[in-house]
Amino acid sequence: MADRAQPVLSARGVGKFFPGVKALENVDFSLMPGEIHALLGENGAGKSTLIKVITGVHPRDAGTVTLDGREIHPGHPGEAQQLGISTVFQEVNLVPTLSVAENLMLERQTRKFGLISWKKTAGDAREALKTLGLDIDINRALGSYSVAIQQLVAIARAVALDAKVLILDEPTASLDADEIKTLFGIMRSLKAKGLGIVFVTHFLDQVYEITDRITILRNGGLVGTFDTATLSQIDLINHMLGRELAEVSSHRHHAKSTATGRKNHIQIKNLGKKRVLKPVSLELSGGEIVGLAGLLGSGRTELAELVFGAQRADSGLVFMDEKPVMLRTPRQAIRAGFGLCPEDRKQDGIVPELGVRENIALALQGRRGWLRPIPRAEQDKFADEMIKALGIATPDREKPVGQLSGGNQQKVILARWLVSKPVFLILDEPTRGIDVGAHADIIKLIRDLCDEGLALLVASSELEEIVAFADRVAVLRDRELASELSGADITQNNIIEAIAR
Repeated sequence: MADRAQPVLSARGVGKFFPGVKALENVDFSLMPGEIHALLGENGAGKSTLIKVITGVHPRDAGTVTLDGREIHPGHPGEAQQLGISTVFQEVNLVPTLSVAENLMLERQTRKFGLISWKKTAGDAREALKTLGLDIDINRALGSYSVAIQQLVAIARAVALDAKVLILDEPTASLDADEIKTLFGIMRSLKAKGLGIVFVTHFLDQVYEITDRITILRNGGLVGTFDTATLSQIDLINHMLGRELAEVSSHRHHAKSTATGRKNHIQIKNLGKKRVLKPVSLELSGGEIVGLAGLLGSGRTELAELVFGAQRADSGLVFMDEKPVMLRTPRQAIRAGFGLCPEDRKQDGIVPELGVRENIALALQGRRGWLRPIPRAEQDKFADEMIKALGIATPDREKPVGQLSGGNQQKVILARWLVSKPVFLILDEPTRGIDVGAHADIIKLIRDLCDEGLALLVASSELEEIVAFADRVAVLRDRELASELSGADITQNNIIEAIAR
């Protein structure tokens, strides 16, 4: 690594505040020339906000950001790019319908008499690709290439813009092993030329393979900056989650048998999707809760969506009582008696403009089909029953769900599935972002549903919750099933160790 005496990029005491939210508070970060520096943290840790402050998407509310020792105040990403800070996202922010050459030289084409010199543009584009050792047809549309090639073109553009800092935000999320190897080779080459690289990822093995230092954020604050070579994976995970291995909980269900022949026996056999999730096999029965543990990006949400048909698997099957279930779409899953409470309830769960009654009716109506509309009196009846049973705080059943608190929105989504009487329910982060009272109510509801014979698959980043209610725990890491725990083995210690292996 290059001399660390002078950071190429430095943030000191950075703060960013939104109404009612401290997104960043007193955060320090430094990047050296010729360094690959991992920026890590779970959802809501502040990684994206810090990047947006550095690149001018958000003005900072406190602190300083310097580039080569001089304070900068970029007003937008284009200005940050002109200063020498370029960002490449997982979703490439170039123009897929334009050629590779046009994307590489966009807004930088050589002109003669006001007209673009396409010959010079092509030559400059080839030189830009040559620095990365990339040999592709520059006249083809960018969108005709793989995501990996598109990302490399975006990196080549950043380097051609004389970048001093390159921020790679989840660049490997959609790449296969060979593509990741190619990307890492280019990153090492750029590092050797003195470029400072910020690497945002959820894949811990990649962090240890490619990075020099690690900065960890949690809940908008700085946990610390560490040399990668001296930070164990166990300590890294503890820093990210904010827990120590000594913390344990003995409050959990007794393990139950998953013997075949039992009612509502669910078997997930080799279910997977290329570049999304390696094949997973798992089973559970009515009255049993199986927890899904793992860091953000480990594959929890992807498994939930594949089982529910929200993503189409390209391998494996799901069986109900030893009979295969067709799960090409969520509609088929609903009709099979499956339900999903998604991680992002605002984006994927509620219809904010509709009232409580209408939101609750959606799953049952979908199961019956739109040719058999639910009578209004029946809708009123089960909406009132659910409002009372779950303690949904609303003045009436017609209140728009978007105007309720997060906890009450979550209860409405749960109510939606309860009235449809599912046999298998998947809960993805059921208690995220809700108040303490609603949190306790939902944990109690999970236990009650289990006692009533429902099969439950619960994905959560809250290890205390999983230890408290799970009969078995499937631990995911880097988009594959890493371990399965049951009985007395279900402890926070063992879950963290399984994640860190």
